[in-house]
This record gives sequence, structure tokens and C-alpha cells, in this order.
Amino acid sequence: MSSNAESMPKWPTSEHVPAAELARRQGVRPVASVDDLARPELFESDDELDAFLADLYASRRAGTA
Repeated sequence: MSSNAESMPKWPTSEHVPAAELARRQGVRPVASVDDLARPELFESDDELDAFLADLYASRRAGTA
């Protein structure tokens, strides 16, 4: 019988790069304010946002039935 543990690589491998190093290489900076995450142009209209939220809520409820 095999398990997922048997197929997992040993860490760290020669290809492994720690997350902090990847962030440094990519110039990722900490979020200074939640306003940095805001994207007011994400939805073109309130109707589009409402449709997205309705679909999101329906998909979440589907797993509980």
C-alpha cells in the first residue's frame, strides 16, 4: 500500500527556495494598508457584483446540502 508521504520530496531540495527569498527576488512588499488591496474597478456595475455574490453564496451552500 502506498501513501502520499512516500511520493513527497525530501526538503529542502536543490530547487527549493524559501518563500522569504522568493518575495525578495520578486520585490514583494508587505501590505501597508487594507486600502492597498482595494480594487474599485473590479466590477463594472453593482449588478455584476450582485451576480458574483449570489453565485458565491450559492456555491458555498451547495456543499452543505
